[in-house]
Amino acid sequence: MSEARLQGSKVVIAVGKRKTAIAKAVVESGKGRVWVNGVPIEIWPVEVARMKMMEPLLLAGKEVWDKVDIRVYVRGGGVMAQADAVRTAIARALLSYTGNEELKRIFNEYSRSMIAGDPRRTEPEKWMRYSARRFRQKSYR
Repeated sequence: MSEARLQGSKVVIAVGKRKTAIAKAVVESGKGRVWVNGVPIEIWPVEVARMKMMEPLLLAGKEVWDKVDIRVYVRGGGVMAQADAVRTAIARALLSYTGNEELKRIFNEYSRSMIAGDPRRTEPEKWMRYSARRFRQKSYR
């Protein structure tokens, strides 16, 4: 790392979770570049997931987006769970980096789960059953 980068830059780390997907976002001053697992977000292969991941950046606006570089590392879960985890991590990181209450209000109005996360988890399987809720089939004759 260069000395200028070590002295004057502010680095913020934030975490986002959804189901079993966990994302870690690292925000530092930069030129508006965003990477997810080393891939630029603009060329992320799944378009629906890409749009979901970019929501906090679009809501924050160009003036915030152009001043930061964001690196996100995500693992576990499926494609959309990872996208939701990345979305939450980016939103929380931008809030910590800027400290802007107006931005927090915008995120909350758009979608509360962008900051708060989604508490739903899968129900554990019960003893002597095929799944969490399904019982054995009864035969009366």
